[in-house]
Amino acid sequence: MVLPMAPRRQKDLINRLADVGEEAFSRVAGSQTTARVLEGMTGMRERLDDVHKKMRGLDALERRVVKLEQRLDSLEKPRSGAGRTTPRSGSAKSPAQKASGTRATGTASPTPRKKPRPSS
Repeated sequence: MVLPMAPRRQKDLINRLADVGEEAFSRVAGSQTTARVLEGMTGMRERLDDVHKKMRGLDALERRVVKLEQRLDSLEKPRSGAGRTTPRSGSAKSPAQKASGTRATGTASPTPRKKPRPSS
């Protein structure tokens, strides 16, 4: 009767495999290479956390930029109706400048001279 022996062999095989696995695991865990890999992974995790924090800060900045761009677009759109309410620099004249004949830059405007008529 071989039946009582078969379960015992199976248990022995499982125990041997478990022992070999434990030995391999202890070798890997005690290795300097494993320690370096774990240190690298820990450092990578910390760096990834820092990058994540910075990226969350970028989201807020992007929202601010979008709002500022929309505001700038609304200010740059030409207004319909009477036109600009502020004078353009360099080309608009104040009422006093119109009367005196000076430009907005402060220089006198040349007055056209009449050509003398030829005498006949």
